Amino acid sequence: MKGRWDMVKEKKAELGFETKLFNAADKLRNNMDAAEYKHVVLGLIFLKYVSDSFEAKYQELVAGKTEGMDPEDPDEYISENVFWVPEKARWKYISSNARSSEIGRVIDEAMIEIERNNKSLKGTLPKDYARPSLDQVKLGEVVDLIGTISLSDSSNKSKDILGRVYEYFLGQFASAEGKKGGQFYTPNSVVRLLVSMLAPEAGSRIYDPCCGSGGMFVQSEKFIEAHGGRIGDVSIYGQESNPTTWRLAKMNLAIRGIDNNLGDTNGDTFLNDKHPDLKADYVIANPPFNMKEWGRPSLMDDVRWKYGLPPENNANFAWVQHFISHLNTKGLAGFVLANGSLSSKTSGEGDIRERLIVEGLVDCIVSMPAQLFYSTGIPACLWFISRDKVSRVNDSRDHILFIDARNMGEMIDRTHRQFSDEDVEKISDTYHKWKSGGDYQDITGFCNSASLDDVKANDFILTPGRYVGIEAAEEDDEPYEERMKRLTTELSGLFDESDRLKEEIRKNLGALGFDM
Repeated sequence: MKGRWDMVKEKKAELGFETKLFNAADKLRNNMDAAEYKHVVLGLIFLKYVSDSFEAKYQELVAGKTEGMDPEDPDEYISENVFWVPEKARWKYISSNARSSEIGRVIDEAMIEIERNNKSLKGTLPKDYARPSLDQVKLGEVVDLIGTISLSDSSNKSKDILGRVYEYFLGQFASAEGKKGGQFYTPNSVVRLLVSMLAPEAGSRIYDPCCGSGGMFVQSEKFIEAHGGRIGDVSIYGQESNPTTWRLAKMNLAIRGIDNNLGDTNGDTFLNDKHPDLKADYVIANPPFNMKEWGRPSLMDDVRWKYGLPPENNANFAWVQHFISHLNTKGLAGFVLANGSLSSKTSGEGDIRERLIVEGLVDCIVSMPAQLFYSTGIPACLWFISRDKVSRVNDSRDHILFIDARNMGEMIDRTHRQFSDEDVEKISDTYHKWKSGGDYQDITGFCNSASLDDVKANDFILTPGRYVGIEAAEEDDEPYEERMKRLTTELSGLFDESDRLKEEIRKNLGALGFDM
């Protein structure tokens, strides 16, 4: 049995490998921005994954050929949930053409053939590697680099390594893209905290209507595996509005061997719900913060607004009510929202929040520190909604648990913070002890189980600082020096972007004969 120190060293070694690989790939990016390069690299990682999985099964079938197994029969692979990979789509063939000026065309054709032979991947894979703007020499070097990923003979091991690489690259690209990266990626430590608190069980249905690149689903499967379940023990349902992000999610889940229903294509959750009849056991989500144009004019009489019509310029409580509408009678939802959702009273938001509280749906609120997210530097919060709260036999059914985690987490670079494993364990254990009626105790400055009367006395405001024994912070509270540093950094970035756009406009006008 490995000791704790051995596992720590092993984890560091793995991280070193992933970091080294990303840094090497990033050097090949040339003048391409991270958002574009992301799809180039992640598509190749996926291609290697399907090829390696196919090759492992192929060799197994070759060894058993005397028993009537045909290694060239696609059905032999499909029956084992392995993608069929035609000969010219296999990594060996791709790699042999890495130095060819036609490598982009070879990869595009490989992607087309894989989609053609595997219906579940239809419309998923990137197919623009031959475009003139993509340096074919650099592309060949990336192919060579991806080919260096060391794999054991075990197909499960190869799946794990490539899955880890894919996940690591997603996080790195999100960091590089900043605010735009936050649209497709929720930081891993936040996802782990959500999943740990929800504690999804085998055999359940899990739903994320704004699933990004699918990280919530991956972590849910990991949690179930770690607690004695298996991949495939849950039913995954999701939706994503952005078509490129939807494809990222499909690839991310496929590389993990996770079966899923993300709809036949991308789609707007409010206007085109891909799972209208779904009643899930768990909803887990990180919807866009304070989304302004979400389609209210055409949804005024929608049945989802049971607790009040959400305001036109903010979708926070539209998301909350959408989540509730998709929970079954014992369902539990955990999701991220902007801190304004805890206290805002504008445009009927306060009335909606009050109804949710009075009807016993709000289970727990966790305030989080700033700098956790790539999309924004301001702090956010976690909401937990329970449809089964009234059936409990302990005091928690008439209370709301408030957890103040604003001082938790550790800085991983100058601008980003993450929860440690200890932080995740402390917060989730507190929640589960409170729910189960175990040895939970209020801790001044950290957690408090507040009665509905207490919440009513605070005018139905849900800011944890009001309840845990420390003076309530403003909804987006941030130390002055940190706030000014963040704002000036953001302003500098906006100035740079303004200069870039001005120059681009000047060039475009010049091309039309209108010099400035």
